Amino acid sequence: MTQDFTILEKSPLFMGLSLDEIDNTFDGIHYQLKKYSKGQMVVYSGQQVDKLYIVLSGSVKGEMIDFSGKTIKIEDIEAPRPLAVAFLFGKSNTFPVNIIANIDSQLLIIPKPSVLRIFQKNEKILLNFLNTISNRSQFLSQKIKFLTFQTVKGKIANYILQSSKGKSQVVLDKSQNELSELFGVTRPSVGRGMRELHNEGIILANGKNIEIINIERLKECLK
Repeated sequence: MTQDFTILEKSPLFMGLSLDEIDNTFDGIHYQLKKYSKGQMVVYSGQQVDKLYIVLSGSVKGEMIDFSGKTIKIEDIEAPRPLAVAFLFGKSNTFPVNIIANIDSQLLIIPKPSVLRIFQKNEKILLNFLNTISNRSQFLSQKIKFLTFQTVKGKIANYILQSSKGKSQVVLDKSQNELSELFGVTRPSVGRGMRELHNEGIILANGKNIEIINIERLKECLK
């Protein structure tokens, strides 16, 4: 290992490990470093997941195309997060989405047999891997909720309620453009939905700062 791998200390898969422990874990392990240019396809949807990919630098995004040809961004994946950990093992282990480089990026690629050797060498990494899978399952469950609400107002209401954690004052962590990508709708649609909630007296919206005025009516938007 080299100094370039210090970022792995911040990766969810290597959480709690020192750089020396990471060095020892990778001793004798086969891996590959690969660079991708902005806009370059990293993997295609349907491609077999037979390697573990970890973003070392830069950022990539997961995108899917629906039957109408519309592109929906699932999420951005920043360094040093791994890709598709929930699909490395199991019966249907193929990438569910296209992975594309947002900017010039470098990825660490570890073949599945080497991943198994790493698990055998360090139980903490195995536990981190299992925790990461659980976190991904929870994220995907939330994503399904966003996509199943029929109206944009319902999607926005759900996001505000989830972000509020029971409080009336909310500072959204995403812009309207990012919300449109998350919801799979256009940015103007998000803007209209937000204005409708504001004009109906359900919320008071000032940029990313949201005050919930009528929480019961906000919940009614979910129906």
